[in-house]
Amino acid sequence: MRQDDRAWFDDTLRRARLSAYPPGEFVGQESFMTAGEIRALALRAGISSGVAALDLCCGVAGPGRFVTRELGCDYLGVDASASALAVARSRAGDLPCRFVVGQVPALPAGSFDVVLLLETMLAFEDKDAVLRAVAAALAPGGRFAFTLEEGAPLTAAEREAMPAADTVWPAPLAEVAALLEAAGLVLTWQEDRSAAHRATAQALAEAFAADAAHIAAQLGRRALDDLLAAHRLWIDWLRTGRVRKLALVAQRA
Repeated sequence: MRQDDRAWFDDTLRRARLSAYPPGEFVGQESFMTAGEIRALALRAGISSGVAALDLCCGVAGPGRFVTRELGCDYLGVDASASALAVARSRAGDLPCRFVVGQVPALPAGSFDVVLLLETMLAFEDKDAVLRAVAAALAPGGRFAFTLEEGAPLTAAEREAMPAADTVWPAPLAEVAALLEAAGLVLTWQEDRSAAHRATAQALAEAFAADAAHIAAQLGRRALDDLLAAHRLWIDWLRTGRVRKLALVAQRA
């Protein structure tokens, strides 16, 4: 589903999201990742004080602000949504975070130690273009930390059932690994987070259903129905293994 006014959308869902995550694990993310997972992946990628980090498709930048606060880095967040970045800027406060509106795979000029792409590889049908842009943005030895919805392309029936299916493009791990190699990136680490993300998706679906009256009043019944339908599909796909959720790190040779 699409959200043109991200402040309104984010504010509407915030109460349910807060209730869905364990204490301390919600940091403004718009995904199934917990704060612990975000921090662990950032550490795996080598984010620390002085590291130049580029966060692609950052949205309202909950994970980016959290990583900057926890680990320290020279942070630049990029997103196509000006309204999402307006939220990100307002919440960043005194954190050393910068934000720029941009349409990935076109990336800001510069060389970065780490590039992050959290929970949005799914949105790109042309993953080759994204990976080549990431490789070009990384300094030699730089790391690319990302998550992947791993699985075969959706069938026609699955695309019909999934709201905003034109932003849902899972891919087999072998295919993505080959694209990484072609772009000059070497896959160095991976972890399967399917079970944890299924549990989070279930908790979010239950929280949204419990807060349905409020969400429908703010966003409309169609938006609520799409939100619940998408989460129920992810729960089923993660439960059956139709899709796996992987966290990965690749390094520029």
